[in-house]
Amino acid sequence: MAAKKSEAKDGEKKKSPLKLVVILLVVLLVAGAGYMFMSRGSAAPAPAAAVAAAPVVEGAVIKLEPLFINLKDERFLKLGLALQTPLMGKDPELDGSKALDAAIEVFSGQDIQELSDEAGRSRLKEQLLEQITDAYGSEVSDIYFTEFVMQ
Repeated sequence: MAAKKSEAKDGEKKKSPLKLVVILLVVLLVAGAGYMFMSRGSAAPAPAAAVAAAPVVEGAVIKLEPLFINLKDERFLKLGLALQTPLMGKDPELDGSKALDAAIEVFSGQDIQELSDEAGRSRLKEQLLEQITDAYGSEVSDIYFTEFVMQ
């Protein structure tokens, strides 16, 4: 009987290194797969300069109804505007009347040649943005033209 116990222990010892190698391989595969899965979603930390230069996250964009504005020489402009609001906890409810009034004031009577020129259009857009931010304060951070059709 002592011989059978001795043989059984020797048999277990022979199988033991093989089991150990298989278990070790399985553990390494699982750990490697877990590392790959977990590192897939995370990115390396950004340098401080890149974080400082990151754009400000904006809030809601409020699109206003387009309006027709009389230009010089019996021409007209169909202008659509959208107001960019800064990030807020709730959706802002802005009355677009002030912005539309400012657009009429800035674009009325303008020459179609000036509006056709990118520099002239940019200058007028800056002037409009200044008037809108004066009217709304910090409630509006930028404006976008959603329609700009001249005839």
